[in-house]
Amino acid sequence: MNGQIVIMVFEVVGSGICVSSDDGQKVHDRIAAALRENIRIIISFQNVESLTSAFLNAAIGQLYGEFSEVLIRAGVSVVEMEQEDLALLKRVVEMAKEYFRDPERFKKACDDALEASDAD
Repeated sequence: MNGQIVIMVFEVVGSGICVSSDDGQKVHDRIAAALRENIRIIISFQNVESLTSAFLNAAIGQLYGEFSEVLIRAGVSVVEMEQEDLALLKRVVEMAKEYFRDPERFKKACDDALEASDAD
């Protein structure tokens, strides 16, 4: 890795409320650009008050569709995140890895679930 940057989520989003996928996309774009340049990223959640899975899916989850898990693990670390948010991040990452392993299976399961709910 060539150097290191710190991405302050609060500064990228402009507040401590990190709930929208649009805001997550802003964070994602900075992470992805740094990974492409082989720069190590520290993502700081300092001053983040509220966090959702939609935000984390956009910011971090979709990285697993673009980069290898090995590169993400070596190049990205998270700091200053609350314990319950770390648990949410872990679930988001596991679901992203599962999805990107076999997106068609995931899509079929969603379609099947929607069809079943339409029948009710």
